[in-house]
This record gives sequence, C-alpha cells and structure tokens, in this order.
Amino acid sequence: MMSSGDVAGRHGPAKSRPISRRTDNDSWDIATSVGATAVMVALARAAETASDAPLIRDQFAELLVSTPELEKVRAQVMGWWSASADDDDVAMDAQQMISYQAVRTHFFDAYFTDAAAAGIRQHVILAAGLDSRAYRLAWPEGCVVYEIDLPKVLEYKAETLARHGIAPATTRRAVPVDLRHDWPKALRDAGFDAGSPTAWLAEGLLPFLPAAAQEAMFVAIDDLSPAGSRVAVEVFGVDPEQRKEAEKRWARLREAREKRGEDVEFDPFELWYHDEDRPDCAEWFSRHGWATRTVDSREESARLGRAPATDDRRPVNSFLMATKR
Repeated sequence: MMSSGDVAGRHGPAKSRPISRRTDNDSWDIATSVGATAVMVALARAAETASDAPLIRDQFAELLVSTPELEKVRAQVMGWWSASADDDDVAMDAQQMISYQAVRTHFFDAYFTDAAAAGIRQHVILAAGLDSRAYRLAWPEGCVVYEIDLPKVLEYKAETLARHGIAPATTRRAVPVDLRHDWPKALRDAGFDAGSPTAWLAEGLLPFLPAAAQEAMFVAIDDLSPAGSRVAVEVFGVDPEQRKEAEKRWARLREAREKRGEDVEFDPFELWYHDEDRPDCAEWFSRHGWATRTVDSREESARLGRAPATDDRRPVNSFLMATKR
C-alpha cells in the first residue's frame, strides 16, 4: 500500500502534484477527513430532496447532516458552495454539484431496485458513509444489505436515525472495517454468503483508495461473486487532463479563500490517492468474465434533464455496471 510520500517519489516532486493528507493507516469519524466528504454528498442529496421538483428523495439526508457534531463541517462545505463574486471563474457550482449527486443517486438507486427485482437478495455497499438506501428503498422480502465503512461512521448513521425512531427497511448488517484491510473476512463474519448472487456498489469511492487497494477490492468482489452477481462502480475523471484542470481550479479557489481568512480546512482533493497506474475498471471486469456496460454521466444527466448549463472542462465521470457470466 502506498502513502502520499510514495506517490511523490514515483511521479516527481510533491510540489508539482496535488498533496494528499492520506497515510497508510489513517482513520476518521463522520466529521473529519474522508468522513466529511460523506457529509458533503448528503448535503447535496438533502438540497435536491427539498427542491421543487426533486429527481430523488432522500428523506433522511437532512437529519443525518443536521446534528451538532457536524455543524463545523457543514459550514465548511457551504462556504465552498457560496464563494465570493471574485471567484466566479473558479468556484464550485453548487447547483451543478447537487444535480450531479441527484443523477448519481438516481442511477444507483435503480441499479439496486433492478437487481432486487431480478431475484438478488444480497447487497453490499462499499464505503457506505451516509448512504441511506437500507432505510429508504423498497426492498423485497428477504433482502440483506451489508454496509462496509469505518466503525465511527457506521455508528453515527445508525445512532442518529435510531434517535428519530427510524429503522432500516430491510435487514441491515454493519461491517465496520477499513477497505484497505481484510474486509472480505469481516464481511463473511457478518453473515455474507459467497455462494449467493450479490449486488455490489462502489459509489464515490475509488479516488480514496490506493491503486493496490482498488485492485485488491476488485479481486475480492470477483472471488466472492458467483454467476449472476452484479457490480456497479462510479469511475472518476476518465480524462486525466480534465481531472488536473479541476484540481487546479479548486486550488485557485482555496488560495483566494485563504487570503480572505476563510476556513479552507475541508479540501477533498487532498484526500485522494493520486496513483496513475490504476487499471481501467470496465476492462478489468471484462477480462475477469463479467459483461460490462458503461454510462457517461453527462449523457445520463441530459437524459434526466440535468445537463450542465455550460460545456466546461470539469471531469466527466462514468457509471459502470457489470454482471458475472
């Protein structure tokens, strides 16, 4: 497993590349580091749900991000979204972020719904964060949803919803483990049956894993999946140049806000592993006997009436779905 220092050593001086705060055995709760990115995504889902014509409905998102312990990180995220007029050329477009999260959520909601309708009763959400699908989707009888994430993240979600009297809509089994560690064993220990077809989801995850951990995760999914299993993956920034441009834009905005004395502690790009030797996801699963289909996120956004207002050079993510032959 590689640290940020390893990346700098392989790809040139650290000053020429985005700097990662990550270390091999770093940890976090819901309000810090990678956990805070789950808050950002849930805020977007909450905003979409509260809009006049929501594409998705996540009635639990606002509850999950409105606790006292998340007050600081919530303010940090909203600060990025409400940039000064001087930052117009570099600021994150809040509505674009909200729309993208709505499209992404809609796509993967349908993925799970279709998998369950096809008879799959075992579902695994990798890096579940504040994902509330185990609570809000209409699961058929007999479905089990396994949620993998760090212990404090899973505890926060379950305890927060329980305080409001909210119970899962199906059997939910928390698997508190780091995806860089031996999560397949923890999953089996939680009752996972490697002989039953499974629907897997890796949403908003890949940049937060080292390349070696991503490869190991794909191998484990393949090993644990009999024929008929499915996997869905959000593939980030398919064009490296677009990804670099987005990182530069974010850095300029960070610099401008820092000069004004604003809080810039939350910076998701610093939490990414910038390994450049990751395998192509569709190619990897195809090579291992899975039938794959890739959907361009902008095409999906346009189909759902959420195309970006301008044709900028922000990264174009894609949604991969594969079925094991």
